[in-house]
Amino acid sequence: MSAAPKRRPFDAGSAAYLALNLLLVAFLLAPIAIVVVFALNPTPYISFPPVGVSLRWFQKFFAGSDFMNALALSLWVALCVLVLSVVIGGACALALARGRLPGRTFLTAFFMSPLMLPAILTGLALFQSYLLAGIGRPVWGLIMAHTLVAVPYVLRTTLAVLHNFDHRIEEAAAALGASPTRVFFEVTLPLIRPGVFAGGVFAFIVSFDQFPVSLFLVMPKNETLPVVLFNYMKFDLDGAIAAASMVSILLALSVVLALERLIGLKAYVKL
Repeated sequence: MSAAPKRRPFDAGSAAYLALNLLLVAFLLAPIAIVVVFALNPTPYISFPPVGVSLRWFQKFFAGSDFMNALALSLWVALCVLVLSVVIGGACALALARGRLPGRTFLTAFFMSPLMLPAILTGLALFQSYLLAGIGRPVWGLIMAHTLVAVPYVLRTTLAVLHNFDHRIEEAAAALGASPTRVFFEVTLPLIRPGVFAGGVFAFIVSFDQFPVSLFLVMPKNETLPVVLFNYMKFDLDGAIAAASMVSILLALSVVLALERLIGLKAYVKL
């Protein structure tokens, strides 16, 4: 008869580590669970246990013209910021990683500086600058402001990819007769795509959920979704707020799933 397999000894350290991770995950997901319960609760207040399930707050959110106009504006601004951030951030990352620029460390810190400042100060400074320049508060000014905040995310993730980039691949393509333009689009760009796409996802989400900067730069009746929700909560607090939050969460999740289909989450996590 074969000997019975030996049982692995109980590892208290591994069990404690696993329990701690589960507690952290539960702590992070608890607010989302509360939002889900509030959004599906038929009453205008949170009750435990829930008294039922209703979609009335989603119906109110999608039926409200103010909510829909704000959602459309937020999506448009976020898409514009996504494109601009990818182009500007990717170009800056290539210049900093490849170009023999004097003071590259200072330039990198300068481009990353919007992350170090409170967003409310950035919004106030841009608001004052726009007024002094006589620009006012147009939508393109809001897009430029969001791009300023979002570019560092693309820059950081692209630099992370370029840090371990094998230049010999480009040299081999050039030696085989490829032009610099063809080398960039067929060799360099596909290899740095994970960093660019990951930064673009960050840029989209940061722009869509941006509140402090938007608060100073939007016009009445032409506000982004976070500002509309903030003004709504000053006079009313019901499940429509939770429904709008669920829409934002599902939108962010959709962007992440799109990233998984395009480059895979493993490439995203490595950044």
